[in-house]
Amino acid sequence: MNLKKHIIVFTALLSMVLTDSSYSQKVIKKTSENYTKHVNPYIGSGGHGHVFVGANVPFSAVQLGPSTIFEGWDWCSAYNYSSNTILGFTHTHLSGTGIGDLNDILLLPLTGKMSLKKATKEDASGYGSAFSHANEVVKPGYYSVLLDKYNVKAELTTSERVGFHKYTFNSKEEAHILLDLADGVGWDSPKETFIKKTGKRTIVGYRHSKGWAADQRLFFAMEFSEDISNVSLYDSIAVVNGMEGKGLKMKAVLDFKNKAKNVIMVKVGLSPVSYENALTNIKAEIPHWDFAQSVQQADAKWNKALGKIDIKGDADTKTIFYTSLYHTMFAPSIFNDANGDYRGTDKKVYKNAGFVNYTTFSLWDTYRALHPLYTITQEDKINDIVKTFLAIYQQQGRLPVWHLMGNETDCMNANHSIAVIVDAYFKGYRNYDVALAFEAIKKTAMQTRAGMDYVQKLQYIPADSQLESVANAMEYAIDDWCIAQMAKDLKKMDDYAYFTKRAELYKQYFDKNTGFMRGKLKNGQWREPFNPLSSAHRKDDYVEGNAWQYTWLVPQDPYGLIELFGGDTKFIEKFDQLFKINEKVEGEEASPDISGLIGQYAQGNEPSHHIPYLYAYVGQPWKTAEVVREVFDKFYTTKPDGICGNEDVGQMSAWYVLSSMGFYAVNPANGIYVMGSPAIDEATIHYKKDVSFKILAVDNSKANKYIQKAEYNGKAYTKSYITHDMIVKGGELKLYMWSKPSTTWGVKKEDRPQ
Repeated sequence: MNLKKHIIVFTALLSMVLTDSSYSQKVIKKTSENYTKHVNPYIGSGGHGHVFVGANVPFSAVQLGPSTIFEGWDWCSAYNYSSNTILGFTHTHLSGTGIGDLNDILLLPLTGKMSLKKATKEDASGYGSAFSHANEVVKPGYYSVLLDKYNVKAELTTSERVGFHKYTFNSKEEAHILLDLADGVGWDSPKETFIKKTGKRTIVGYRHSKGWAADQRLFFAMEFSEDISNVSLYDSIAVVNGMEGKGLKMKAVLDFKNKAKNVIMVKVGLSPVSYENALTNIKAEIPHWDFAQSVQQADAKWNKALGKIDIKGDADTKTIFYTSLYHTMFAPSIFNDANGDYRGTDKKVYKNAGFVNYTTFSLWDTYRALHPLYTITQEDKINDIVKTFLAIYQQQGRLPVWHLMGNETDCMNANHSIAVIVDAYFKGYRNYDVALAFEAIKKTAMQTRAGMDYVQKLQYIPADSQLESVANAMEYAIDDWCIAQMAKDLKKMDDYAYFTKRAELYKQYFDKNTGFMRGKLKNGQWREPFNPLSSAHRKDDYVEGNAWQYTWLVPQDPYGLIELFGGDTKFIEKFDQLFKINEKVEGEEASPDISGLIGQYAQGNEPSHHIPYLYAYVGQPWKTAEVVREVFDKFYTTKPDGICGNEDVGQMSAWYVLSSMGFYAVNPANGIYVMGSPAIDEATIHYKKDVSFKILAVDNSKANKYIQKAEYNGKAYTKSYITHDMIVKGGELKLYMWSKPSTTWGVKKEDRPQ
């Protein structure tokens, strides 16, 4: 074959590769970019964001960062941007929660005379130091700060299970390091603590505590780069003689005569099992003393994780996007050792588990968007998350609600691990015991806690027998719909019929006269007095919300909800009001959980997150575009208070990640993503090697927020939604943006979400 024929054949083959039908197989080449440079970890550290600030790697057991003076609710993560005093550096933190816990194993480098009592706002003489943000550096996998009081530069980095500290002492005074096991944050308090010196450079111990999680057991091992010249042990402030001590509030003051180049480094391994395993974790993950190498490795891990999605947009949008994506990977956090051992909910040790065991599941929040996001960005973790749920089920007799450090906290409503499992199942993640999964789902749904005894009898939950009756019932209906779909797929038709009926119980709370979901008493009457604007916390039928916000909490059955209102026109009439009403209840103090308001729509709290996308179900997708663009502009910024409510372990950020690409999972378990209005010009999701999905927003701008038309793999696409299959098979979606709403795209009933 001559050269000319080679060219003709190659051209023909290339033409075949580029035809419309081959888009799903097309590999979209990944760009090489330093994604971590776009992350601003301060976003969400001010106001009510409650995000963790410090050093970690994706999904790590260690979150190593500063612990500041606790000043109330906005210090749930142990750090708020408004703080100016650091008490030390702790190895576990929560991010974005509304309750404080953890903040375990505090280390503080210091010089000169010291106090065993921590500094307070009123008395700065205790241990701790003032600091300035000007001398603070935070980036993914790295934190540093100058402690003004001691003139010590502290630098931190981590692996999955090991925290690595580097302290540079800039004064000639003798160096000390304080180890304090006394205090956590928020609700946390110690039950038993232990410290033991086991070598010239080694300290081990544990901290058992009670807080939000009632029985937390954390073991640690510390290796120092220099010999410890002296150890002084205390229980609170009482002297404990010897090289080991057990007490309620153990502390150790470690003295160092030698400092090579004025630097002392510490590696701290954590384990839920034993301090022997903690030592093994150090040897497995950071066997060396090259701090710079560990910083580079942490940055590389974050760069790889953030590179799952390539985007194009302006600098601020990139910062908000990649910071949001960064926040989605703080939890769930690893809760096993490098050798596979972990401690279960039953407090038994399980050796060499065949999966990665996780903890920190804020499921009432994260089932809505975070877990659907994982199914397109963390495909290697989904099966292990489900296996973790099933292990918890076998250990505590039901699936997790809000799991923390091997403890069930039962925080918030419903059983949303069910939705996460069903979503994984239908998206093809089935590397676990499917029969056990359905058993766990069904048994969890047949409990009698929190009003479920009424649900099991296909009855409404009486408002005068159970607090938060409407909130509970609405959330149960979502999970029950999920169970019904899985039962149908498994040919369990009796279960399908039963749970389908339970999924429709939400209709019994709808008052046609007022047009709201309301609490109903045992005698069948509506609870009075009724004010749809009232959000008195935990005193009525809702959770962190009011009737205006909860009436739309039917993501599993939007068309059923529309029918309750009497059809599209009447639904739209009521729905439009949601975004316009700015009235308040006289004498009622607004809950800080209800934030980010557009009318009565509350972006700052999770039950509202799907609401703007409901316009697509009545053929008005342009109104979704208007609301989400307003949310982008008002409630996601580059400032420390740039998240409008509690970040809630990734959910607030997951909403932005999905929505800014132009779509959102209204139903958390049906594999459909409803279109909105992209904040970014181009996004490429790298689902797995050689499979990518690209979204292009042509002529996108602040003014051009409406989708005029769309093309999928080069062909006209008229539907106002995309499917999970479209993403994971790879391809290209083009959205043509304009300044005026389209009167045709996504309007017809056949083009609305199915």
